[in-house]
Amino acid sequence: MGRSCGGLSTKIHLAADGRCRPLRFVLTPGQAGDAPAFEHVMTALRVPRAICRPCTRPLVALVDRAYSSRAIREHLCKLNILTVIPQPIDQTANRKRKGRHGSRPPVFDRETYKQRNTIERCINRLKNWRGQATR
Repeated sequence: MGRSCGGLSTKIHLAADGRCRPLRFVLTPGQAGDAPAFEHVMTALRVPRAICRPCTRPLVALVDRAYSSRAIREHLCKLNILTVIPQPIDQTANRKRKGRHGSRPPVFDRETYKQRNTIERCINRLKNWRGQATR
């Protein structure tokens, strides 16, 4: 439990598959940042496959805009994972303020990002499960 603006709270950092099943999750205090927990979730991730042993990395990472940082994008790029992360407004404004010296915007596929609702549904399912929520 950590203290945030709303009182004592926690954050759920979750990796889920396309069928709303949680693969790995990390709980952090409410005041903790999102980006530091990303690496903990990704290192413990094992994606199950039907035929052989589980692979250690997914093909695509649909990530919330709170995880939009250069370090996370480079980490996923090194692992050859396609990233679909929307860019926050403050990062966009900063890039535009720099003019031609600012970098190009990162690639973002809106149609693929629409599948991220599976993660939100998985989090809601975990929160509504009384046995898990009380622990």
